[in-house]
Amino acid sequence: MTLPTRRTLANPVVALLLLLLSAVSSSSLPPEDGIRIISAEKQLNCVQIHLTGPIARVILTLEVENAAAATDASRVLLAFWPWEVEHLAIVRATRVEGKHRKKAHEPLRVEPSDLTAATPNGACLFSALLSTHLKPGEATTLEVLYVLTHAVDPYPAAIVGRSESQLVYYHDSAVLLTPYHVLEQATYIKLPSNRIESITMVDPTSRAGAEIKYGTYYNQMPITYLRISVCYEVGPFAVVEKLERKVDIPCQGHIKVTDQYKMRHDVAWYKRIFSRPECPRIWPLANTLSSSIKDRLYFTLLQGPRYGWHCTPSFTAGYGLPLEDFLFESVDGRRYINLTFGIPQLDTVVDDFATTVILPEGSKNPQAIVHFPNPQAIVHFPTKTSYSYHDAGRAKVVIKKKNVVGEHNVPFQVYYESNPTFMLADPSTLWAVIIVVVCVAYSLFQAFSTQAGNQDTI
Repeated sequence: MTLPTRRTLANPVVALLLLLLSAVSSSSLPPEDGIRIISAEKQLNCVQIHLTGPIARVILTLEVENAAAATDASRVLLAFWPWEVEHLAIVRATRVEGKHRKKAHEPLRVEPSDLTAATPNGACLFSALLSTHLKPGEATTLEVLYVLTHAVDPYPAAIVGRSESQLVYYHDSAVLLTPYHVLEQATYIKLPSNRIESITMVDPTSRAGAEIKYGTYYNQMPITYLRISVCYEVGPFAVVEKLERKVDIPCQGHIKVTDQYKMRHDVAWYKRIFSRPECPRIWPLANTLSSSIKDRLYFTLLQGPRYGWHCTPSFTAGYGLPLEDFLFESVDGRRYINLTFGIPQLDTVVDDFATTVILPEGSKNPQAIVHFPNPQAIVHFPTKTSYSYHDAGRAKVVIKKKNVVGEHNVPFQVYYESNPTFMLADPSTLWAVIIVVVCVAYSLFQAFSTQAGNQDTI
């Protein structure tokens, strides 16, 4: 069977066939510890922050129950369409126990499931691993957050006048894609504004301002898809195609950070030809910038994209950071640099992000620790680290990530073993040592000369 895509799912006939086939083929899905979903609530924010951008943040609240006749359940499966996995930036799962003020949230590890090949319609499965198994007859609540990039399609793809309204389509399912039987569920979609062009009406459907509710639906079969499309108006937004960040760690002084951007506008293209001046190279005069100044710098660079432009050639932004605020020493004697991954704009997508940390001279055995939740399990292109050498023999660590969003703005550390003798490679330190040596030699020479003069007098 051909895998459903965002385009084919927009066809009502194809969607109906998929719905019928999924109900028939659901019996072929391997059982998973007798779990069923008692209640499912899907809250979707098509965009966040200023309600602009190509990002869909989805929150699932699942009340799951293990059948009384089943064995202990060690995991709960999460299902995604192949195109969703391609644009999946991050997925997190939390187990919630207790009620009201006594609620306890336990983060769960999420990893690809080995049952994906057995699912109908090409659905991809991920496992949320339960640290405490769910015993027969027991129920628990899971909260799942996943983020999709490039979640909207421009309509039309190109416009003639800049005054034309920019519309986008968001395609999804009114019912939850899951390998389990769902007793009750509802889907909520929150849009940027009330300027909604059209929505798919699937009974029951209700709308209150910028929020659309689909459901409540009862007794849904596993791997069921019920197509919905929402067309609404948006403003222009930018996407960073490629961001290369270089962080130069000296032996002393200031850390030099250089960001090289390649950007594009990600909605409709402007059909008419117009010229746009090249983006200038920006380099602040001050060696050190506070966090507020850096945020304003980034905002100036990213705000106000026009319809259908590429920033060619790419532009560069740079700033300095005080070394003593970011460099520390661990208990085992190694040094480590503590930096933040990502960019400050939470509603901006970075398709391809590479951070290169250039370590001081003489550094060896570098190790990068990145705190993304299961980075190698939730993306097609996992975070990788590699080592190479600078022209002067300086080691560097390269951290690469695709589909970077605001949730990736977390600290990371690079540990390394330092050699204090290589501090002499720094020109200022070398000159300081030379001056000290000259002063000491001059003092000794004066002392010996004075002593020799006194002996001649005697």
